[in-house]
Amino acid sequence: MDVIQLIPPHATIRPWIDPVVDLRGHDPRSTYVERYWLSVIGPTATWIMRRFAECFDTHPDGFVLDLDHTATSMGLSFSKNVASPFGKALHRCVMFGIAQPTSDGFTVRRRLPSVAHRHLRRLPEDLQAEHEEWVKRTVRLDVRDLERRLVDAGLPIEVAVRASEAAALAS
Repeated sequence: MDVIQLIPPHATIRPWIDPVVDLRGHDPRSTYVERYWLSVIGPTATWIMRRFAECFDTHPDGFVLDLDHTATSMGLSFSKNVASPFGKALHRCVMFGIAQPTSDGFTVRRRLPSVAHRHLRRLPEDLQAEHEEWVKRTVRLDVRDLERRLVDAGLPIEVAVRASEAAALAS
């Protein structure tokens, strides 16, 4: 696993291309990520991933991000040191395989995989049962395909993500 040594004030963020996760994964702004990934990576790392997802909407090939400004806009102080709250959250993204450090920034998953079983076991029993039910209910509907169709029809990506999840859970 790569370890972050110092955090640059500006970082180039590029998409981490993974055909399987890109097809079947979960948008960082989705209810799935809020419900299950949040307890694994923590709220700050979740918000960082959401921020990256928003930027990828307008810059799908990557972008340069002012990390100091990003941290401050999230209510965190910025330090080049990984021991800062913002640095720890970025490190959690790397530690849990949703970002990788590069020489000038990070490659970042545009979609997150389903939470690994080893992490699910750490969740409270009611959330584990809820996750199992979620998987059973959503497997019947190709959520990603529905999401793409809604975006193609003109809905904003944030709305398409929530609507396709709601449709999957209602089926």
